[in-house]
Amino acid sequence: MRAEPSWAADTSRAVWPGAAILTKRSSRSATQPTPIEADPNRAGERAGSGSGASGVTVTDEVIRVFNDMKVRKSSTQDEVKKRKKAVMFCMSDDKKNIIVEDGKQILVGDIGETVDDPYACFVKLLPPNDCRYALYDATYETKESKKEDLVFIFWAPESAPLKSKMIYASSKDAIKKKFTGIKHEWQVNGLDDIQDRATLAEKLGGNVVVTLEGKPL
Repeated sequence: MRAEPSWAADTSRAVWPGAAILTKRSSRSATQPTPIEADPNRAGERAGSGSGASGVTVTDEVIRVFNDMKVRKSSTQDEVKKRKKAVMFCMSDDKKNIIVEDGKQILVGDIGETVDDPYACFVKLLPPNDCRYALYDATYETKESKKEDLVFIFWAPESAPLKSKMIYASSKDAIKKKFTGIKHEWQVNGLDDIQDRATLAEKLGGNVVVTLEGKPL
C-alpha cells in the first residue's frame, strides 16, 4: 500500500498551490500611482524632511538672504534702506536649484519712494501662471503693540502647469528646512486668496491685528 504524505509532520510548509500567486496579484502595481503621487497638492509629502523628491539644492544666496531678513540688528540708515522687505525664489532653468529670482524684490528703502503700499506691490510680483516661494517681512499692529514677522509663502496658482506644481510642492520642504525659526507659513492658490490683506492679518494673529503695513483692517 502506498503511504499518504504526512501533512502534520511540518505544517509550516503546507502551502496551498496558488497562494503565492494570489498574494502577488493583490499587491499594488509598481506602475500604478499612489494617492499622493496622483495629487500635486500632496506631492510635498513624498519629500520628507530632506532635500525634496526632485533632489533640488537650495543655493547659498537664498540662505544668505533669509539670514539677512531674519536677523534684526542695529544698522545705519543706509543699511536699513537696503534691507529686503519681500523677495521671490524660483527654480533654476534646469530645475536643480532654488535660487533668488532676479528683479523680484522690494527693499525697505523703496517704501515711500517708488513703492506706496508694499503689500500691494508684493502681490503684483507674483506670476499669474507659475509657482514661486517668497519671504515677506510683515509690519503690523495689534491692540497692544507694533510687530514684525517673516512669512514664508508658497504661491501655487490653479493656472500654473501641473509639472510646475509638482516640482515646487515636492521641493518645498528643502527650502523650509533652511528657513529655521519662521512662525508663519502660507500656501496661496490664487489672487483671490491673497489680494485682501485681511487674509494675511488672520495668519499673523487673527482679529487682534488692527493694521497691516500702516493700512487699517
